[in-house]
Order: sequence, then C-alpha cells, then structure tokens
Amino acid sequence: MKRLISGTMIAFTLLCTCSLYAQQGGGGRRMDPAAMKQTLIDSLHLTGVQADSVVGISQEYRSKMRDIFMDQSLSQDDKRAKMAPLNDERNKRIKAVLGDELFKQYQAWEQRNRPQRRMGDGNSNN
Repeated sequence: MKRLISGTMIAFTLLCTCSLYAQQGGGGRRMDPAAMKQTLIDSLHLTGVQADSVVGISQEYRSKMRDIFMDQSLSQDDKRAKMAPLNDERNKRIKAVLGDELFKQYQAWEQRNRPQRRMGDGNSNN
C-alpha cells in the first residue's frame, strides 16, 4: 500500500513539474521568428536584413533537424551523425551573412541561450 501511495505521489509530482515547465516556455518550444529577430538585433546589434537572414536560415535547418530527431529508426549516434553536416551547412550560410567577427559573437550568443539538451549519453554540449 505504501508503494502505491509513493508511486502515485511521484507520478503526480512529475505531472505537475512537467505542466509548470511547459507553461513557462520550456519543453522544447522555440521563440517565434519575430521575437528571435528582435533578440538578435538587440543582443548582437544585427541589422534587420542580417537578423531576417539568420532567422530564415535557422528555421530552414531546424525543420530538417527536427525530422532527423523524430526518426525513431535511428540511434542517437546516427542522429548526431546526420545532424552534424546540416549544422555545418547552417553555420556556413550564417557566417556568409554575418562575416567572421559577428559570426563569432553569434556563436557565443547561441551557446549561452541554447536550451540544455541531453541525447542519450548525458552530454549536454551537442
């Protein structure tokens, strides 16, 4: 009986925590494109054209990466292997828009603002 009560309490706590996390904008939801554009302009002092380009490129590759991530037939290592070249392509395109110095600032900004994710091995530095 104690196990049943303990199990129910744990499940209830997890449910509440997940619900609260989702309401606070967690759970993998991304910033809408207009908000991301404004954040890039404010944080990195990009021009509107630069910010539009970065947001567009990011959205294009995000959908491709999401498709790979959602493919249940792939192992975590296979997913990483498929995503790496997409991430490299995305970075090359963004670097072409921003130039070397702004791209370095963008990478640092992105690293600071990236939600921490774990893909199987507990490594959050994907």
